Amino acid sequence: MKVLLLENISGVAASQFEEAGFEVEALKEALDERELLAKVRGTSILGVRSRTRITAAVLDAAPELVSVGAFCIGVDKIDRAASSDRGIAVFNDPHSNSRSVAELAIGEIILLRRRTFEASTRLHGGVWNKSSAGSHEVRGLTLGIVGYGKIGSQVSDLAEALGMRVVFHDVAHVLARGNARPVSFRELLETSDVITLHVDGKAQNKNLFAEDQFRLMKDGACLINLSRGFVVDHEALARHLKSGKLAGAAIDVFPQEPESGGVFSSPLKGLPNVILTPHIGGSTEEAQENIGHFVSARMIDYFKTGNSLLSVNLPNCHLDTDPDHAPSQDTNGDSVPGSHRLTHIHRNVPGILRAINDILADRGINIDRQVLDTRGQLGYAIYDINRACDEELLEKLRSVPHTIRVRVPGECG
Repeated sequence: MKVLLLENISGVAASQFEEAGFEVEALKEALDERELLAKVRGTSILGVRSRTRITAAVLDAAPELVSVGAFCIGVDKIDRAASSDRGIAVFNDPHSNSRSVAELAIGEIILLRRRTFEASTRLHGGVWNKSSAGSHEVRGLTLGIVGYGKIGSQVSDLAEALGMRVVFHDVAHVLARGNARPVSFRELLETSDVITLHVDGKAQNKNLFAEDQFRLMKDGACLINLSRGFVVDHEALARHLKSGKLAGAAIDVFPQEPESGGVFSSPLKGLPNVILTPHIGGSTEEAQENIGHFVSARMIDYFKTGNSLLSVNLPNCHLDTDPDHAPSQDTNGDSVPGSHRLTHIHRNVPGILRAINDILADRGINIDRQVLDTRGQLGYAIYDINRACDEELLEKLRSVPHTIRVRVPGECG
């Protein structure tokens, strides 16, 4: 059972996989499609971060692949539809780096309003300019948060503790934290001294902040984007920073991001009132360790038990392992009957369960326990049965129309 981890995923993940009995290969770099096609063969579990693209061709090159883990928040580099079509579970961690991102946002709010970055740049150039012009405390300022989820709400708590007034806008109906106040998008633009973006990667968020939005913002306001690069029109942002309409910006994500060590290009380069960082919002040792633990635990559980809780593409099913029904051995080493688990991923159409049950009944196999869930066009069932699964039974189950994948947990299948 081989695990391939790319992009310098925390060693916590490799340790957990090894303790669970997997053979682990961990690489520091991302791989392009050609390299990955050669490397992924024979892999049961594949782990990536935000730079490696997992295409249908990559999935086809690894017929033993059971799951793909994004050791980050975003899964936009993974072809989830192709993964579902092949019965491959995709996991991520949408929460473990939220504190790291929130803390960076707060730090940048203070740096921008105090113009600390500009003062540092001047001093590095040999210019001593001890001026308070344009430098402000954040206490009493209005912070506008666009996207009030796990990260946005934490920013809200921290900002309020600093004495800021907090307003927020979210397309979903979410409960306000503390004294934060929900407002319309337009009101947020017109009243905020600092706006910080924490939205997801949905296509409708492209150029959420462009020419029209910048015109509506308060004169002298600042913008922070730690969410997705395509959310902000950087050409328009650069114009409004150069004109003085906006006082500053902090940008961590970009429409096009180079490979590590590659050449970075942006219309924001060289602007003294802009803090640029290379997509490091969630890159703290604490966050990466937490992510390494969380995602690997989910993938190990899925591989060994079939439980798909928190998968981003499969129906979320969970069936507890019952020690009272587990196969065992007596004192002579002979097998004692117990429950044996199998899983069945299929198209969500009528008649699948009946066909499976008929196959089991024809062989005198009893179902001890089962669970089913659906998600869109997919159905997923976990069975505990009273006989071990032989290859003949598995092939019969695979022949059921609309079957995608049949697997005995603990095996690649």
